[in-house]
Amino acid sequence: MNHWNQRYAEPEYAYGTDPNVFFKSQLDLLKPGRLFLPAEGEGRNAVYAMLQGWEVIACDQSEEGMKKAEQLAARYSLSIDYRVAEFGEMILAPNYFNCVGLIYAHFPAEFRKLYHKKVFNTLKPGGTIILEGFSKEQLGKNSGGPKSLDLLFSEAELRAEFHGMSSLKITTEEVELAEGKYHRGPASVVRLVGVK
Repeated sequence: MNHWNQRYAEPEYAYGTDPNVFFKSQLDLLKPGRLFLPAEGEGRNAVYAMLQGWEVIACDQSEEGMKKAEQLAARYSLSIDYRVAEFGEMILAPNYFNCVGLIYAHFPAEFRKLYHKKVFNTLKPGGTIILEGFSKEQLGKNSGGPKSLDLLFSEAELRAEFHGMSSLKITTEEVELAEGKYHRGPASVVRLVGVK
């Protein structure tokens, strides 16, 4: 947590203030409803979604992230529902959200399976998961992300963890990131869209 508080305490937004490109492209296809954004950092995706009419609950373990998210929301005269908590500790109602966005929400493998099950359970039938994160091929690249293979994604792992979805599309892509100073340059990402 100290790592994230230090990063988000910097004056500039670590990953910029624009929403993640993939998240935006997929969210724009959906009818606004209830959206959950764990690991939301400084609020860029939450604020974009709120401006599109979504009812958003954002969560992160960093108090500094929450402060930056509140500042970003205030630019648009919005009030953000942001919870400072460990994702694993949050109590989420079953069949509640229309969408969950997992944008660079990297967790250790032993927690990730449980957290992804939690995400699945809190989605309404017909609800959508939008995920983008660094693939295992990202290791060694300087464009961001965890430095441990255990924290990075593979298509096979995600397919197993979200096997209960009625529709599931997963791809690994080489992209050029331009998200603030910490996500910049050539990167290998996994993108997933699933419908419960």
